[in-house]
Amino acid sequence: MNLVSIRVITDDIARLVAFYERVTGVPADWATEDFAEIRTSAATLAIGSTRTVPLFAPGSAEPAANRSVIIEFLVDDVDAIYRDLAGFIDEADFVNEPTTMPWGNRALLFRDPDGNLVNFFTPVTDAALAKFGRPSGE
Repeated sequence: MNLVSIRVITDDIARLVAFYERVTGVPADWATEDFAEIRTSAATLAIGSTRTVPLFAPGSAEPAANRSVIIEFLVDDVDAIYRDLAGFIDEADFVNEPTTMPWGNRALLFRDPDGNLVNFFTPVTDAALAKFGRPSGE
């Protein structure tokens, strides 16, 4: 079994897709006007319009209601990304500035336009670098 994607449901798919294209630098692949994907080498962030919810089960997903999931992206330099995003993301939407966590990742936590938590992180300790397959000093 492989985890292939996380899907976020939104009332404003154009806005949310544009946000993720900007923060990741990855262009979206649009399947329809109601569904797009931000594909990385490791996983995919799928973004669906609320109009897709009835295809699964009416009322089964609600946009902008998540308070438990963090969407995480491994990045080369979280500090440089923070500087780049500082003028794009509202200051109030930054949950923290880049901070080195006890498990060895330097992390930047912010909210997307729907309030979902997003974590950009860079491994910085030897253990974290080894976990993510990066040699020390890379």
